[in-house]
Amino acid sequence: MKKKYLWLVFLFFDWLSAASAWFCFNFFRKTYIENYHFELNYKLIYSTIIISVLWVLLYAALGQYKNAYKKYRIKEVTQTISQSLLGIILIFFGLLLDDQINSYQDYYNLVLAIIILHTTLTFLPRIIITSNLVSKIHKGKVGFNTLIIGSRNKAKETLLEIRGLKKSSGYFFKGYISTNGGPDMMTTTGLEKLGDYSDLKQVINSHQIEEVIIATEPKEHEKTNTIINDLADLNVKIKVIADMYNILTGSVKMNSIFGALLIAVNPEILSPWEKITKRIVDVILSTIAIILLSPIFILLSLIIKSGTKGPIIFKQERIGINGKPFMIYKFRSMFNEAEKDGPQLSSQHDPRITPIGKFMRKTRLDETPQFFNVILGDMALVGPRPERQFYIDKIIAEAPHYKHILKVKPGITSWGQVKFGYAENVEEMVARLKFDLLYVENMSLVLDLKILFYTAIIMIKGDGK
Repeated sequence: MKKKYLWLVFLFFDWLSAASAWFCFNFFRKTYIENYHFELNYKLIYSTIIISVLWVLLYAALGQYKNAYKKYRIKEVTQTISQSLLGIILIFFGLLLDDQINSYQDYYNLVLAIIILHTTLTFLPRIIITSNLVSKIHKGKVGFNTLIIGSRNKAKETLLEIRGLKKSSGYFFKGYISTNGGPDMMTTTGLEKLGDYSDLKQVINSHQIEEVIIATEPKEHEKTNTIINDLADLNVKIKVIADMYNILTGSVKMNSIFGALLIAVNPEILSPWEKITKRIVDVILSTIAIILLSPIFILLSLIIKSGTKGPIIFKQERIGINGKPFMIYKFRSMFNEAEKDGPQLSSQHDPRITPIGKFMRKTRLDETPQFFNVILGDMALVGPRPERQFYIDKIIAEAPHYKHILKVKPGITSWGQVKFGYAENVEEMVARLKFDLLYVENMSLVLDLKILFYTAIIMIKGDGK
């Protein structure tokens, strides 16, 4: 089976287990708790279908079907128990709390029964599938196309270390790219040199590389950072060999006692349920904002239209998540054709800004049409500010690590916006970038709330730049 379809196997058995557990639970409830004659009816069939689908949706929200080939047994045990308990609590308070019972002991028996039934029936197929998968990975039957990048000696040392492990870690080495030249390693390791470092993107695409191991010397921190930046937008898992400093500072997190000492770079900060929650909150708050601000939208539209020639809404192409372009919407705050001579950043006393535009920029009201961008899915409420490709190229020339912020959805407001406001030049864009990078590395729902709070204060006080 292809890797991209394995999650469907987990989904099917989770659905089947949830349906079976709910059916058996109702048999127990009717027969032993309520002392009724058990019968199969449409109500039970409908509830079984609905409950099992809700279980699958809960698992999906918690990330159960993501990276199905990266599962391991201990994680499967802890995930099954925690997910089952969460779902059972929701079912208990949502559906069972109003049941007619003889005593509270019946409630305890009901809860115990559904915990045992659901957890057991869910765990058994999961652990069988995962154990079979882990066994195939350890035997080298299943793996991930892997590329080694780094100095020739360190690459060779890393390769021999991984090959010397008692059990396979799942790396299917396709070859290496040397960063310091030297003779080919084909004769000593059997590992083919796939090209020069300048061919990196082509090599990854042509060999369908899934994981990259960076094997640089311990002192080559600058070179390691450069490689990570160049890989940032290539959709591969990045791992770096660990040195003693990484081990002592706690950077190395072990998932397997048989694995090599490698550090995963840029793991996802938000869990799947946090991503879903963030999206739901974004849509709800944006919808509320549009409704509440609709009188202001009408008033600003009338003022903009009567004040200067040109459209009310300004549209411009920006670059979003994973480099995908989209059209951003703003209230026009400049005179029409303000960029007829080419892209230009605005300044605090820019003569191109209209009188109402100055007010809108200070209160950030010019950004409010972007609530529609949020509902469309192009933006989030909080995230790095989206830029035009013209300026992205200039920023990357100064700060290659800009690529990292393209991994998350851009936002109406950001940590950088709170600190800097509108950037007047590329230097300020680069200075603002460090705050956006800090946000990406520390994303959380709590941090989003803090940024939204400070943005609201700026709007109320009119302190926007």
